[in-house]
Amino acid sequence: MKKDSAYTKKKATLKRSYKILPAVFLLISVLLMMLPLEGPVASMKALLSYIFIPQIRAAHGMAEYSKEVNEAIKGLLNTHQENEMLKTQLSKIQLENAQAKEIFEENKRLTEALHLKAPNKWKGIWAKTAYREPSQWNSVVVDKGASDGVQLRAAAVMEQDGHPILAGIVIEVNDNTAKVLLLRDEDFSAVVYTSESKEEGLLVGAGAADLKLKYLPLLSAVQEGESVYTSSSSSVFPAGILVGKITEVARSNDLQSYLTAYVKPAANSGMVQELFLLTKE
Repeated sequence: MKKDSAYTKKKATLKRSYKILPAVFLLISVLLMMLPLEGPVASMKALLSYIFIPQIRAAHGMAEYSKEVNEAIKGLLNTHQENEMLKTQLSKIQLENAQAKEIFEENKRLTEALHLKAPNKWKGIWAKTAYREPSQWNSVVVDKGASDGVQLRAAAVMEQDGHPILAGIVIEVNDNTAKVLLLRDEDFSAVVYTSESKEEGLLVGAGAADLKLKYLPLLSAVQEGESVYTSSSSSVFPAGILVGKITEVARSNDLQSYLTAYVKPAANSGMVQELFLLTKE
């Protein structure tokens, strides 16, 4: 019974406290409103308002959260901008590296070309391929012209394993550039001879196919594998320039008046980078 009585008293005391506390808070609020809002009173009022008014605490929390979110967004934006800048710099570095590699390879080729000595009986000018015309893939434009001594219908040769090989002929000359018709073009022709059978014929271009060596005698002993060189009968090309090798001799037509052989050119027309343009002397 004593325990029940004590519990009842304690419960009643708590009820009275719950009733008194709101009145105390109300009284404190009224006093704070009556007192001047300056100095310690203002600070105390702000503190008590923050403690006892949930909305103020929630608003303060939201303000702090918004501040943190803004800082996080700002950091993400800065990181994104830095990443974009780094990507741009990386792309620029990769492009510069590719250009540097290309320049290095070009300098290497030019250095080798400068050390290449043409035969003593030939005089000419080294020229570098400037560009190709898309509509005329079997011709190239070089970076030397009339002001450098390039002449129309000058023979153009390449270097392979230290030996000159026929590449084409100059068909157009400007002050600082010249156009070279490569030997694969159908308009190209040259008088040549075979190395073993010593037969002369007319070599003509055939586009992507092997060159044609026409007008060989029917009883000629021309065979596959023979080398073909420019002939002294030519009015354009000096004698002794390697053209290519015979890959086939056509003998099937009984009514033909001459033989035709097919020649694989020694020069790779798709890899023309430097040419030695001979002068007429």
